[in-house]
Amino acid sequence: MNIDNGSVSKLLAGTAIPKMFAVRQKFEGNGIPTRALPGLLANSMREDGVGKRIAPGMRIAITAGSRGIANVVSITRTLADFVRECGGVPFIVPAMGSHGGATAEGQLRLLAELGITGDAIGCEIRSSMEVAAVGTVNGDDVCIDKLAAEADGVIVAGRVKPHTDFRGPYESGIMKMLVIGLGKQRGAEFCHNNGMAKMAETIPLLGRVILENVNIVGAVAIIENAYDETCQIHVLRPEDVARREPELLRTAFSLMPRILFPECDLLIVDRIGKNFSGGGMDPNITGTFYDPSLSGGLKCKRVCVLDLSPESHGNFSGLGVCDATTRRVFEKIDADSTYTNALTCKVLADAKIPCVMDNDRECIQMCLKTLPGSNTAAMRVIRIPNSLHIEKIRLSESYYNEAIAHPLIEVLENPAEMRFAATGDLR
Repeated sequence: MNIDNGSVSKLLAGTAIPKMFAVRQKFEGNGIPTRALPGLLANSMREDGVGKRIAPGMRIAITAGSRGIANVVSITRTLADFVRECGGVPFIVPAMGSHGGATAEGQLRLLAELGITGDAIGCEIRSSMEVAAVGTVNGDDVCIDKLAAEADGVIVAGRVKPHTDFRGPYESGIMKMLVIGLGKQRGAEFCHNNGMAKMAETIPLLGRVILENVNIVGAVAIIENAYDETCQIHVLRPEDVARREPELLRTAFSLMPRILFPECDLLIVDRIGKNFSGGGMDPNITGTFYDPSLSGGLKCKRVCVLDLSPESHGNFSGLGVCDATTRRVFEKIDADSTYTNALTCKVLADAKIPCVMDNDRECIQMCLKTLPGSNTAAMRVIRIPNSLHIEKIRLSESYYNEAIAHPLIEVLENPAEMRFAATGDLR
């Protein structure tokens, strides 16, 4: 693909970019102190009676997903320590569906990047894409990771939060970890077979089969606040998962961060990636839902993406819902990884490629110039580092008076021109 946009560059030359200023958004902060977390979790495991379900010598599989969960190493290590305290033999199984290119090696690599290694956790990590049937639904096998299925017991741990692509009583959380995470590529694809619109029905249907047929000795539901901190951690008995998870999801919804202005002309996202959201950028924040039946987040007329995180390993899921991106992103994309994800989820919208511009400046100008109106310097622009970390963001000059008056916003500087290097990329 030729990205030497000579004629386009001439047309964009002179397109004014608004002055920007940094602000800090204020959210509710109620994080659990990091030092207190292991003791709190271990006590909860004891109080819930998990230890009574682990007999000496039992081989216990502990799930570990691919998301960037706060304190995930500490939480996983605490679970392994607890199993050993009970006389059991813990081991880690990757529970991430088709992530990591749907290979055992790729999933091990993703865990290592999160800090989850044998040395860090103190037990073996066993990665395989093989699955085993643990029950049936309408004559079809319900499968999970073969190593977990053959273990004497399973502890499933995951973050409960709103999903990016569907709504229902069970979204991202314990049920999804059982069905899609532990289901590996085959289980994830099976769950997606009826489309995203049916996920709210499919996940609990399959999840109940797994809960009834697999010895789940305990479930650990993690909730984070708007600052990406662990603020609640709940240990659930297997018989309580189906009842408790919907209420935990409602709590997670109430704690989500948001951009404190409802609308903009242009949203600039510095980076997208699977480490920030399953969809590359969380539409619950950015409003970039590919499905028009879903709503929420920011209402924006244009979206541009400037970079792809190294942790995403070229998986550019989410790029398809934006309007323009950069040569830098285009040169990093890995079609094989992304299309494996798209095939599994049966969603193509996220895996499309938008307008590719030579540099950051032209990417921003392309979006501004294609908006109605000639005074691009006065347009309302919001810039975020990614969809996970939105405490500190940048706003264009047209927001300045509103930002000063907003009780939950701290203005950190005066509006100033965006600084570009000679290459046209932001400094």
